[in-house]
Amino acid sequence: MTDYAIGDIQGCYERLRDVLAKVDFSPSRDRLWVAGDLINRGPSSLETLRYIESLGSSAVVVLGNHDLHLLAVALGGHALKNKDTLADILEAPDHEHLFHWLRQQNLCIHDADRNFVMVHAGIPHIWSVGEAVCYGQEVEEVIRGPEAKTYFAQMYGNRPERWDPQLTGVDRWRVITNYFTRMRFIAEDGTLELAAKESAGSAPEGFAPWFRFPRPDDVRVVFGHWAALEGQTESNRFIGLDTGCVWGGVLTLMNLDTGEKIHCDC
Repeated sequence: MTDYAIGDIQGCYERLRDVLAKVDFSPSRDRLWVAGDLINRGPSSLETLRYIESLGSSAVVVLGNHDLHLLAVALGGHALKNKDTLADILEAPDHEHLFHWLRQQNLCIHDADRNFVMVHAGIPHIWSVGEAVCYGQEVEEVIRGPEAKTYFAQMYGNRPERWDPQLTGVDRWRVITNYFTRMRFIAEDGTLELAAKESAGSAPEGFAPWFRFPRPDDVRVVFGHWAALEGQTESNRFIGLDTGCVWGGVLTLMNLDTGEKIHCDC
């Protein structure tokens, strides 16, 4: 069995199948770890979502901001945005099944044996791995439970800007979600800067890329979300897999045991 991790697919179904064919991926033998943003902006969101769901236990998935956006439209009363390519999912006969499946996925997965964590955007340096997993589980339970509609109705927003363990309710859920699915730049005290989206070198004053702050552990972090990085973090510990397929870059697949990266032009 080989475990592969892949960055933001964003509905680029044909390119997904192309890169998996390069390694002769077989769900009966291998597993695919997906670092969020399975859907949206690309041409084939429905096909992508159906395929990943069809892999069953051979797919290990964390939710990205675009995946949560679909659920916010479906459950929270939000409208589609002009650039969204999600209408085919919302109109599909199996949409309820697909929504249910998405709601069972995680925000943070820790593989202790390999000493890595997979998240969509990253893990703030102010949290230990154990704390990150626990905070992720808090929001996962909300997404799966009776408070899901309340959560999705109020999910959007940049405040609170910083983690405080005394936070409760929607404010607590929102800031946890923002760390896991939207974070790029952060301050030393944990304050998020969510407006800037360019390269790592364009950090606003007082902020830096989240992976530039030291951590007390040696865990590796596999993440997506930040296409402008082009996969470059200048660290073997922080493995960026969003290489901008939907923007005409490449789709990147990585062997989690060997570190080998396989690319497919988009």
